Amino acid sequence: MNPTVNFAGTSIATNKDPMGRSEQAISSFSDAVIYWFRQNFGKIVLLIVVAVCAALISKIVAAAMRRALERTNLPSASIFVNIVRALIWIFAAATVLQPVFGINPSTVVAALGVSGLALSFGLKDTIANIVGGFGLMVSKVVQPGDIITIQGTTGTVRDVTWRHTIVIDRTGNQLLIPNSILNTTALEKITEAGEAATTVPFTLRGDAEIAKSSHSIAQVVAQATRNMAMPSNPPIVQFQGFTPYGIKGQVVMFAKQGVIAADMQDAATRALAGQDYLVQEAELPSGEGVDQAN
Repeated sequence: MNPTVNFAGTSIATNKDPMGRSEQAISSFSDAVIYWFRQNFGKIVLLIVVAVCAALISKIVAAAMRRALERTNLPSASIFVNIVRALIWIFAAATVLQPVFGINPSTVVAALGVSGLALSFGLKDTIANIVGGFGLMVSKVVQPGDIITIQGTTGTVRDVTWRHTIVIDRTGNQLLIPNSILNTTALEKITEAGEAATTVPFTLRGDAEIAKSSHSIAQVVAQATRNMAMPSNPPIVQFQGFTPYGIKGQVVMFAKQGVIAADMQDAATRALAGQDYLVQEAELPSGEGVDQAN
């Protein structure tokens, strides 16, 4: 019961029940939320159903496309799958614009047309990468599994996405190269053996027997790098010319996948050190070398 205060014969009732006001506000908010849900229940259900259907269709179509691309001559890259998935979600969004949000899809298209010029300037790099990646895949210039060299970087192409091409080098590092660069820069496609090749130079003594020494070098290097080399590519000994110290040459080795070239070079150099048919001294100035040879 509210107390009453009298001032000069006037009665004023004071309300000291703030909890009642809070409950009334909460009740009003709850009623508003319930009313909104009742009014928009159908729209919410439609939005959820369309989103779930779009997600399921996108997943099914993506899996089917990957299997289909593996059976054809087309490269299996995520850029094709992503384009189809984007089209599915665009269609789903256009389906719910009018009934759920009350927006006419043609109005959105017109708005995009007006702002398309500004978007093209702001997203020119992204658009260039998308178009460049699609062109690379359709023309089969670059496909997953190719070994390429571009701007001094060598690696295996793992995938081509919207913006960049993923390249894995021999050490396992992941390189992200923008598609626009691949589309405008000269690149070199090399074989697996060419990418795996590494060399160790040597100088054969002038009085050594070439055939016997060459066979010995190949055997020593093969034994030292047996756990690093490609089984189908044994070391190759090549001779390149003459120096005041002897015959200049190199041994070419082929590192298997996952082996760092520097580790293979180290193993071969350690194995060749101390061989009596090789010159084991540092190269001297040309004048001193000629005098010593004479």
